[in-house]
Amino acid sequence: DVESAMKGKPINSLYYKLLNGEWKFNWVKRPEDRPKDIYKTEYDVSKWDNIPVPSNWQMHGYGIPIYLNIRYPSSIHKVDIPKISHEYNPVGSYRTKFTIPENWDGREVFIHFDGVKSAFYIWINGEKVGYSQGSMTPAEFNITKYLKKGNNIMAIEVYRWSDGSYLEDQDMWRLSGIYRDVYLFSTPKVHIRDFFALCVFDENYKDALLKIRSRVRNYSSSNANNFKVEISLLDDEKNYIGSEILMSETISIGLETEKLVESNCKIDNPKKWSAEIPNLYDLILKLKNSNNEIIEVEHCKFGFRQVEIRDDGGFYINGQSIKFKGVNRHEHDPDHGRAIPYDRMLQDIKLLKQNNINAVRTSHYPDHPKWYELCDQFGLYIIDECNLESHGLRDILPASDPQWTAACVDRMVSMVERDKNHPCIVMWSLGNEAGMGDNFTQMKQAALKIDSSRPIHYEQDFDNEVSDVLSYMYTASFILERIVKNREYGLYNQLKKLEEGKEKPYMLCEYVHSMGNSLGHLQEYWDVFEKYSNVLGGFVWDFADQGLRRRSEDGKEFWGYGGDFGDEPNDRNFCINGIVLPDRTPNPALHELKKVYQNIKVISDDLLKGKVRILNKYNFESIDFAEIRWELTANGKKIQEGKVERLDVKPKEFRDLTIPFTQPELSPNTEYHIKIVFLLREDTLWAKKGHIFAWDQFKIPYDIPNEPEIDISKMHNIELIESEKTFEINGKNFKVIIGKESGVIESYCVNNKEILSNALIPNFWRAPTDNDIRDFMREEYNTYDKSWREASKNRVTRKIEYEQTKSQVIRINVEFTVINSEEPLKVEYLIYGNSDIIIRNEFTPTKRMIRFGMQTAIPEEYNKMTWYGRGPHETMFDRKTGAAVGIYSDLVENLIHPYVKPQENGNRTDVRWVTMTNKNGDGLLISDVGGTKLSISAWPYSMEDLESAKHNHELPRRDFITFNIDYKQCGVGTFWYHRKYMLEIDQKYSYSFLLRGYTSEMEKKSSIM
Repeated sequence: DVESAMKGKPINSLYYKLLNGEWKFNWVKRPEDRPKDIYKTEYDVSKWDNIPVPSNWQMHGYGIPIYLNIRYPSSIHKVDIPKISHEYNPVGSYRTKFTIPENWDGREVFIHFDGVKSAFYIWINGEKVGYSQGSMTPAEFNITKYLKKGNNIMAIEVYRWSDGSYLEDQDMWRLSGIYRDVYLFSTPKVHIRDFFALCVFDENYKDALLKIRSRVRNYSSSNANNFKVEISLLDDEKNYIGSEILMSETISIGLETEKLVESNCKIDNPKKWSAEIPNLYDLILKLKNSNNEIIEVEHCKFGFRQVEIRDDGGFYINGQSIKFKGVNRHEHDPDHGRAIPYDRMLQDIKLLKQNNINAVRTSHYPDHPKWYELCDQFGLYIIDECNLESHGLRDILPASDPQWTAACVDRMVSMVERDKNHPCIVMWSLGNEAGMGDNFTQMKQAALKIDSSRPIHYEQDFDNEVSDVLSYMYTASFILERIVKNREYGLYNQLKKLEEGKEKPYMLCEYVHSMGNSLGHLQEYWDVFEKYSNVLGGFVWDFADQGLRRRSEDGKEFWGYGGDFGDEPNDRNFCINGIVLPDRTPNPALHELKKVYQNIKVISDDLLKGKVRILNKYNFESIDFAEIRWELTANGKKIQEGKVERLDVKPKEFRDLTIPFTQPELSPNTEYHIKIVFLLREDTLWAKKGHIFAWDQFKIPYDIPNEPEIDISKMHNIELIESEKTFEINGKNFKVIIGKESGVIESYCVNNKEILSNALIPNFWRAPTDNDIRDFMREEYNTYDKSWREASKNRVTRKIEYEQTKSQVIRINVEFTVINSEEPLKVEYLIYGNSDIIIRNEFTPTKRMIRFGMQTAIPEEYNKMTWYGRGPHETMFDRKTGAAVGIYSDLVENLIHPYVKPQENGNRTDVRWVTMTNKNGDGLLISDVGGTKLSISAWPYSMEDLESAKHNHELPRRDFITFNIDYKQCGVGTFWYHRKYMLEIDQKYSYSFLLRGYTSEMEKKSSIM
């Protein structure tokens, strides 16, 4: 009835029965070993195992997950296409029972499988019902004639691989089974088999023409005369739009035929749907018989939304030019594989919305139907992608081969038919990395016959034949800009010019490959995206690390990737590309993404007077939903704060704003920052009141008074004792030892306590990030050179000399011969009578450096790090936009980041000073004195540990802390490194820092001069 239909959940219908639950299950490795008679009702399955449906059988110990990127599993022949090996093609046999409710008598009964991978046969009560493949869209069978009273026995035979697997070569875990919902539903003999609702706006995008296309099927053996299809539309308060019956069509249908019914109606100024304001209506279709009795009710949520690509190449939704702040998202759960629970979907969509993501590409297949319902409700733009990828054979398959046409078209049609009523879907995609050919033209034509209201996307269309969007993957921002400016398309080495007057949108369907410690220079991409109206934005690869939860032999939990399950061949950790970990814990990249994607920009005007400009970058929403707060800090400490009155800044408009702070009494050696923060004023579906969704921070250009010079003469005298192997500098309550051969500080004692556990040595290396060791970057943009690994170890001290400039000051100059340089590495130590040491490093490389810094180890008791710089999360040279300058503090254990595959981590940039202290507040202080600011990191393990471990549980906890004091590391990049964030050749680099034994009573100063 209408009431149950309005609840929007099939479970509320009397004519819906969910079959999920425990089913009997048998698994074999080879088809010839499968039980052949499972379809027979008398076949005994009592000794079979139980398995939950939905699930992937590999997640329950049957066979192994296989992770491959481009390569096909070995059972799929790449020469004898489309042959599947019978030597290893596991078969899962399922059995279950169900009964049919009495009130279904005289009706049609269907069984619906939302997803089975890769192919299956179905029998009911001993009769073969059918076969299906195409694993990411539904299989549906009319089973009316196979049913009986009481228990009905259903047998399912699922094959891990089929010829359909040739079209399912996506970069993901290869998993099998009945992994989505299975249910029965019943319809009257005459019923609404299908309907499609869409709208067309007037030229002002105010009023809309609502168009409904429904198909009514007559399964009976007699004519159905004078039936009615009545259509109603209700708003979010359940008020009818227009009248209770908005449209009505009277129809007659011949026996066992189908009737197309078209209905149109003008709707005055409906509430529009967008990702920002996802207004939804309830659309109700009622089928009445000749006695005017309601025999069927169909329902969907409907959003008034129109998509256009205009002559200027812009992509418009409801008349507004849209930028996709997107991610690619695989359906992946670390415990359930592809059988993603609803709670995980809900967690995902909240995370996406909380982090300013407005678009998702369903890489690379249609998702679970419930995902689209959430996207309609919460507001996300979706590029819905066909389950078609033949990456390992894309040069020949499917191409223009007519043997594959029906399969390709079927996959496209299945997706479009299933998902066409979702307003969240703004573009269809023909697939991913499957080459090009006539089959794609036929897929597009088939899709447009069903739905001509949405554009078609396909990245592999290098000749601009079928795709309405010029789509690229991993194009560097500067290359993309060149292509857009020159109006080009195609492969990089075969670019062609667009015809004059025929503009098209450009888009990066995959960009900033976020593998491990990555997502560098994201802001540079958005500088290009926002500069050109026909550049639509991009979709980060990808949302979640595709790790599977595992336990080691000693019980330690870790995230498994390719090769961890005995899967050979495999592509190791190439499935680990997420901005969140498998359990959705944020990777540091997510903070950067959130900041760059934010839709409010604060522009400095006259900061001395507190004047800024607020730009609302939303397309549809005013920012009056935001509470605006500000804070003024002095060297990271908050000294003033307040709120700003409610601002009603319209979409794409500016508003001048004066922050009402007062100029503080200016102190020497002090930075003053103003930070403006935007928070939710009220709870939303996706976040609670107070959630911060945007912010900006500026340094106020005050004329800071000079700091008084420190009177060095008041310091205690120090002396240098030279031996055969060392210089020993002694002062009141401290001692420094510098090795003559090593040229470095080997010991630093303050108050009879050793501050260092190891020598403070030059460092040019980092534990390689995933981008460092991948070979897909062009050589001219690569900075990874293994020769730097041993550069510090193999250095030669070629000169060391000292000078006591004053009784309280000793200078020691060291020159090292280091590889990859024609000039020496110069290190200067200035030791003062108050125990301070200023260290200056200078170096000119002839190869790009990965890192320029120093490394030491300190006692494990100094495990609390407090710093003034960017934070609180990890930042890198090319990934720090999303971190504000402030004072932060935490234990070292909490400052490292557990990337799925261990690599360089825990770095903090733009550090002015940092302390490493014990529980009493004693330890050491490092302070920038050269004006370059520092990069700092600390680990409870060694760099060698970090570099050799394959998983986090393999990292030991040492009795020391590795402490890195760097000028910089090169950027972490994405698919590319950006030259702006490299440590280039033939450039002189220098930096200086102060090292001080520290007590909690000391004032944190950034200089002693």
